Amino acid sequence: MIRTQISLSELEYDRAKEEAKKQGISLAEFFRRSLRNMLPASREKPWMRYAGLVESGNPKSSQQIDQLIYGQKD
Repeated sequence: MIRTQISLSELEYDRAKEEAKKQGISLAEFFRRSLRNMLPASREKPWMRYAGLVESGNPKSSQQIDQLIYGQKD
């Protein structure tokens, strides 16, 4: 990962920090996600633009993907 520095107005910083807190993510992750949304999707993997946007709230969701996608088995 590459580290970079940006300059923000106090209002931009406060609003970004508040939104990151609401989403339960770090300020750095908030900026990474925001940047990803602004960049064009990769030509090789256009579906990757949407990766990580949906959250189930279930920490074991990756282990229960079929149930999340298709619902509970009867």
